[in-house]
Amino acid sequence: MRFDLVTLNLVLAIAETRNITRAAEREHLALAAASKRLKDLETRLGVQLFERRARGVEPTEAGRALVRHIRGLNASLHALESEVVEFSRGIKGHLRIAANAAAIAESLPADLAAFSREHPHIRISLEDMTSTAVQQAVAEGRADVGVFAPPLVDARLRAWPYREGELAVVLPRGHALSAATEPLPFEALLDYDIVGLHIGASVHELMLQRALERGRTLNARLQVRGFDAIAQLVDAGLGVAVLPAAVAHRFARLFAIDVRPLDEAWARRRYLIAAREQAVLPAVVQRFVDALAQPEQLP
Repeated sequence: MRFDLVTLNLVLAIAETRNITRAAEREHLALAAASKRLKDLETRLGVQLFERRARGVEPTEAGRALVRHIRGLNASLHALESEVVEFSRGIKGHLRIAANAAAIAESLPADLAAFSREHPHIRISLEDMTSTAVQQAVAEGRADVGVFAPPLVDARLRAWPYREGELAVVLPRGHALSAATEPLPFEALLDYDIVGLHIGASVHELMLQRALERGRTLNARLQVRGFDAIAQLVDAGLGVAVLPAAVAHRFARLFAIDVRPLDEAWARRRYLIAAREQAVLPAVVQRFVDALAQPEQLP
């Protein structure tokens, strides 16, 4: 069965506008032509793609499935166009990377710099996302590779171990817990206000889960975007925090904060590299995996 992009983009426009007339206008089609294209497609597929409602049209289950595939197809076509155009500029590939904030702060900059020196004709773009969003972006084709903290939750991905990191406790200078000579248990932090990242960030979700396991409440009074903002709020005495240890020690040179080890098995964590599961990885992705994944785990 053959599909044409005009009709597929029309289906996407209908799903996004919830209105056939507006969708036809967006795709520069006459309303009659748009209606015929939709009807012909439903006939060929043997399913109804949209249901008429009082406030417009709503995609059926089959319609939602088709829209999901259209979005993935459009992402792949955009990547194809961008990569081919860049060959005319001397670029031999474009690698789109999605990574969580901790991986970017702890490990990626030096590794990306080394990769760029080895492959100067590959253009790299990097986007900061939560670990869950990273996996979704890679699975849907909006990113070529992802770097994130486990767990791997999307079966459409193949993952390789990348690096390990460690979490540490960050306290205002002179805090009551700063006097501890032993690593601090997580439970000791639950008596204080927590300064953390936004909901969905891997460290926040991890702390929330561990607090619930202890029957305690995570007093996440302040949630911000960015480790530097967390360090400044802790410096101001507005709470305590858990940050990647390497990041925390860097900020300790800039702000009035104390850093203490976190005495929990989950404080030591791994980062993964992931790409979409496929028989043969694109050459640019394969080079990235070869360069950054642990050697004994390479495919």
